[in-house]
Amino acid sequence: MSVTLEPLIADFIAWLAAGPRPYAEALEVWRTSCPRLTVWEDAAERGLVATRRTAGREMLLEPTDAGRAFLARRR
Repeated sequence: MSVTLEPLIADFIAWLAAGPRPYAEALEVWRTSCPRLTVWEDAAERGLVATRRTAGREMLLEPTDAGRAFLARRR
C-alpha cells in the first residue's frame, strides 16, 4: 500500500468504525474519479474492510479485526 494513501485509508476505516455503513452510502461518500486514489480497493485488498448482508438483505461495510488493528496502530 502506498504510504500516501495510508492516512486516507485510516480515515475510511475510522468512518466505518463509527458504525457499519450501507454499501450505497460508502460508494457515494468515497467515490473518486482519480485512478490513483484507490482507498476503498486498497483497504479491501488488505482485508481491512468486509461486507455483510443484513436479514433485510442490505449490504453493509464494516472494518475487520485487521482494520481495527490498523486503525489502532495509526492513533
